[in-house]
Amino acid sequence: MKVLVVDDSRAMRAYVRGVLKDAGPWTVVEASSGFEALRLLPREAFDLVITDINMPDINGLELVRFIRRSERQGRVPLLIVSTLSSERDRARVLELGADAFLAKPFEPEDLRGAVAGLVPSVSAKDARGDE
Repeated sequence: MKVLVVDDSRAMRAYVRGVLKDAGPWTVVEASSGFEALRLLPREAFDLVITDINMPDINGLELVRFIRRSERQGRVPLLIVSTLSSERDRARVLELGADAFLAKPFEPEDLRGAVAGLVPSVSAKDARGDE
């Protein structure tokens, strides 16, 4: 399983990487900006994209639009993680085509649960983080 994690915060990318590592056999590819993600998306196939909204250059909303219009990546599950967590913000990202929204800060089990809901091959055991 391959996931693209897009966030301008190195600490958040490391946190997500650590949580996913505990949740199963994920290959995590990191991008520090939307622009970097746009360079990676045509080159590789991803099973999941996790992105922040607030980033320099190309933000997460623009990234969602691009992915949903992409012939190659258009059906990839998209999880938005953001500090922007009002109902309006949530509605907007879902309207643009994101599959799920998770407000920062979040607990590891919240991320694992969201991933399990988006990627059916992630087992319930993996979602809980059981050994």
